Amino acid sequence: MLASNALIGLREGLEAALVVVILVAFLVKTDRRWALRYVWLGVGVAVALSVALGALLTYGTKQLTFEAQELIGGIASILAVVFVTFMVFWMRTAARTISGELKGKLDKALDLGPFAIALVAFLGVGREGLETAIFFYATTEAAGQGNNQPLIGWVVGLGSAVLLGWLIYRGAVQINLGKFFRYTGILLILVAAGILSYGIHDLQEAQFLPGLTTLAFDVSATVDPSSWYATLLKGIFNFTPATTVLQAVAWVLYVGIVLTLFLRPVKSRPAVAAPSAEPQRTVAA
Repeated sequence: MLASNALIGLREGLEAALVVVILVAFLVKTDRRWALRYVWLGVGVAVALSVALGALLTYGTKQLTFEAQELIGGIASILAVVFVTFMVFWMRTAARTISGELKGKLDKALDLGPFAIALVAFLGVGREGLETAIFFYATTEAAGQGNNQPLIGWVVGLGSAVLLGWLIYRGAVQINLGKFFRYTGILLILVAAGILSYGIHDLQEAQFLPGLTTLAFDVSATVDPSSWYATLLKGIFNFTPATTVLQAVAWVLYVGIVLTLFLRPVKSRPAVAAPSAEPQRTVAA
């Protein structure tokens, strides 16, 4: 669980960090530092709402019945898979143009006022925060109560993302974003397949989907669930020795279709022209 959660935390956190780095660097370079406070306001609100959503999902369902908890957990897992699938495909094509698009939106927002500036930052970071909150709930539910590995993994991943974002801003680190998002995207697709499988199992335990006792395979006699390699497989890919037919079919179809589409050559997109970097008249803070 630690490795997969660290990977998700790094990926989600770095996307959010890049948004902040691009917005802050643009304002500094164009000598419009007066708007920085509104960017940080939007970022702060997005982070606060994300943490609140994660806490609500994690602790707000504890008093529900077992079936209700499993139903919510299963739905959250499916949503997490939808988000990660959209995310890896979007970053597959947008990595080269995200800077110009964000600068263009912020340049327009500067003419509209503080609320628009904060909104650009809020939307840029809030999307990643929403995905992170749902991912956090889904992965902690998959780990089970009393397992702190998901939390540790998230702390490591998000902390690394913040550090990398700061180093990128300072010019100390250069990252080929295209390759980074491609390779982490492949790993995330495999992780998402495991989350999908676990979510389906939750829905089966909630009696929302059939087939809980119809197993595709059961290798519990060969793969000891308490062994280190079983723990590693479960932690990274959510593999379980006893897997239902519906879980196995969903895993194979998801990996087969999504990974094939993801590995296709990317069609080049016309670059978005960055707005003029000429300093404009500043407004008193």
